[in-house]
Amino acid sequence: MKIVVFGASGGVGQHVVRLALEKGIEVTAFVRTPSKIQISHPFLHIYHGNALQADDVAAAIEGQNAVVSCLGSSKGLKESTELGNMIENISLGMQKHEVKRIVYVASAGIYGELPGISGKMIMKTLKNPLSDHRHAVDTIVNYNLDYTIVRPMGLTNNDPIGSYREATEGIPEKGRSIARADVANFIMKVLEDSQYIHQSVGIAY
Repeated sequence: MKIVVFGASGGVGQHVVRLALEKGIEVTAFVRTPSKIQISHPFLHIYHGNALQADDVAAAIEGQNAVVSCLGSSKGLKESTELGNMIENISLGMQKHEVKRIVYVASAGIYGELPGISGKMIMKTLKNPLSDHRHAVDTIVNYNLDYTIVRPMGLTNNDPIGSYREATEGIPEKGRSIARADVANFIMKVLEDSQYIHQSVGIAY
């Protein structure tokens, strides 16, 4: 299997790259700053590109079996369409090269699904990045791709525990957080599991 990982130098992306290589998967790590990838492996290819450039994106997708997006916006809490624009390029590249499978890491809250007063406060604070993620997700759906949308709760850098809860509707009850390494574990699980195609899954401990 061959995959391209966008956002490969980020917190979740680096775990995805490492886990995929451990499974014998050939990985193209798409990054703006190649020096951030500290791994060396015969199955690892570093692609130096910008996801806002359609030609860069399409070239990296050619010949792949699947796409994993761990992209984040560089705009922080500011209003932005950056993620939506990058995913438009990825979707076009997938269409061009007839690649159907994509796993996209979004965030819990993109559907307004965080419950209670605290949930409303979080969604208000994260209004702009959540809106950008939602734009990206809607783009993926509109391109009729074989998608799995991953909606993690609060991300931590804790060690993985190897178990977590999943919810295709809303979020896991009383879920609060999940380690980035376990988000990567989930991504690797769903990549080759057809039951997760056309699913949007909230995950948390």
